[in-house]
Amino acid sequence: MSADNSLGVFEEQVMLAVLHAREDAYGMNVRREIESRTDRDVAIGAVYATLDRLEQKGLIASRRVEGDGGSRRVFSVTAAGTRALYETRVVRDRLWQGLDVRLLGKSRA
Repeated sequence: MSADNSLGVFEEQVMLAVLHAREDAYGMNVRREIESRTDRDVAIGAVYATLDRLEQKGLIASRRVEGDGGSRRVFSVTAAGTRALYETRVVRDRLWQGLDVRLLGKSRA
């Protein structure tokens, strides 16, 4: 994976939330997806800042959609974003390979 497309944890969560939200992947729904799947509160500003950064990297795209109460930006993951997600998962799985989760945090005396 190239350095420009390496994903941080929150970037990965935002992209996965976009995929889960599908055609309703606008900022507030992305936030709700993350909060419901991670059981953590997320600031909407952090979501939008991350969406903007991912769009600048070419990993997601947005389009304006007219709806009730005006227009909103709806996001989707690009082909480059799909590759970055896959590569992030492969690297993470490789790092976890061979570790016994039950022993994490225990001393290796």
